[in-house]
Amino acid sequence: MIFGRTPVLPTPEEALKGRETPEFEVPSRHTVLGNALLGPYPEGLEVADFGLGCFWGAERKFWQTEGVWTTLVGYQGGFTRNPSYEEVCSGRTGHTEVVRVVFDPAKVTYAELLKLFWESHNPTQGFRQGNDVGTQYRSAIYTHTPAQEATAAASRDAYQQVLTAAGHATITTTVLPAADRAFWPAEPYHQQYLDKNPDGYCGIGGTGVKLGDPFETNWGVSCPTGIAPAPEAADK
Repeated sequence: MIFGRTPVLPTPEEALKGRETPEFEVPSRHTVLGNALLGPYPEGLEVADFGLGCFWGAERKFWQTEGVWTTLVGYQGGFTRNPSYEEVCSGRTGHTEVVRVVFDPAKVTYAELLKLFWESHNPTQGFRQGNDVGTQYRSAIYTHTPAQEATAAASRDAYQQVLTAAGHATITTTVLPAADRAFWPAEPYHQQYLDKNPDGYCGIGGTGVKLGDPFETNWGVSCPTGIAPAPEAADK
């Protein structure tokens, strides 16, 4: 990537092996919202995972949203266990940078979070977001329930229609189940980075194309209440 080569995802055999235990401890509390990062989470909350480029600016988008209980950043969709930031950025783990969003569906729906997701980045760029190039910057949604999967797919199709009408390319976002794709929390300094560094790099910018209100279109599939299973200890 440094020398202008097109980023390519590694195969499981090519990926770095990683390690059985993390090399750091994740902070216990969100620096803005004050709630637990890793749980346990209160009954009735749900979990959503979004990859939309550099997770510093992406996380702030979600913690600023009413109804979001906590957020944390990490790595998902790859093969390396307990990867480090440097390993992910090498392109040899297969992960993308992800924001885990824990939210109250009585205050903000999954469909509304999807609208924020689509409008906060350019989902047509493949392995990049703007000037950030690499497999770790790809657009991705990892779903925790069949209802989330259906809503995410329907929103993707709806956004493709308005993007196409506005002259944009085909969406490259992957929509995949989170169950088989472990979420590995990122290092402490990445958590709520832009709260700790208000003038820090953001790197998040959308296309300017709006998706529309999920309650006024046919893509707002309802999601049942109830928290998705928290990641197992081996996945932290």
